[in-house]
Amino acid sequence: MLTRRAATGHPVASGTGHPAPRRGDALALTIAVLCTSTAGPLIAATAAPALAIAFWRNGLAAAVLLVPALFRCRRELRGMSVGVLGGSLLAGTFLAAHFATFTPSLRFTSVASAAALVCSSAVWAAIFSRFLGERLSLRAWIGVAVALCGVLLLTGLDLSVTPRALLGDLLALLGGMFGGAYVVAGGRCRQHLSTTAYTLLCYGSAAGILLLVCVLMGQPLTGYAPADWVRIIALAVFAQLLGHSLFNLALRSTSATVVSLVTLFTVPLAAIIAAVALGQLPPVTTLPALVLLLAGVGLVVTARSTTVPAEHRWSRTVPVVLPEAPKSLDEEPAHGGDRSRSSGRTQDDE
Repeated sequence: MLTRRAATGHPVASGTGHPAPRRGDALALTIAVLCTSTAGPLIAATAAPALAIAFWRNGLAAAVLLVPALFRCRRELRGMSVGVLGGSLLAGTFLAAHFATFTPSLRFTSVASAAALVCSSAVWAAIFSRFLGERLSLRAWIGVAVALCGVLLLTGLDLSVTPRALLGDLLALLGGMFGGAYVVAGGRCRQHLSTTAYTLLCYGSAAGILLLVCVLMGQPLTGYAPADWVRIIALAVFAQLLGHSLFNLALRSTSATVVSLVTLFTVPLAAIIAAVALGQLPPVTTLPALVLLLAGVGLVVTARSTTVPAEHRWSRTVPVVLPEAPKSLDEEPAHGGDRSRSSGRTQDDE
């Protein structure tokens, strides 16, 4: 990618107007895409109950974050306001709903379809923000319309294959909707908490809710084959922790818009991994639908980056299309009366 120098001296990707990633961060983005792309295939290959997979994915991630949080965020967690705590727990609730719908979707539809539909979280976040008073540009609305056409075409094609695929598509679309709600609910709370504290609250509350759902529905939480435990641990390490942490590491030099657009590459990569490892070959007729959906998401992401006033943007450490993303562990909250401006962060969300 050709780059030029902005007035600040930072390289800017040609034709985008957004900061290009440093060389090290470009490598981090590449590794992050590869790690995150394993989520769908790993879930599809795991024989454990879907809701149990969702619980262990969040529970293991929260357990890993607990130790650094106790050492580095104890005072912060004790001193947070009721509003910030409530907002974080609400975001965790939406995160639990996201996993409780996306994970089972892979039991019914293909990895390619589920991965593409869950990326609609950016579109849902834009729609929810509009109801909360944010103005959307014409480009954003065009993106919503294009994405909707892609969704309708994709679900129609899957229905022609089997009604089970349509159920999976609807669950994945709900996963995207709850992912968008997670971003909107937690965006402003994130400005008042360090990354470690916010992620621990969200993952911990999501794991608690999913555990309760598993117990109420009689889902077994143990007794899986050793190979399934390996896949669950790999899901938590690669997709949940390593992949999304690297996405957020790249945000130190790269705009949230560029990072959000890069995450869209997880869709074709997940489809390729599923084709090689699981023999899932999506019909050629679904490719135009996938392209339409991702193009619509891209339009919404880039439009939101250019139309939201700086004082109302969310923290850029919460990428639009990565609702489940844990952030880098060394970031601290902004201090002062106006945290959103003093931090210098921006947000377009996964």
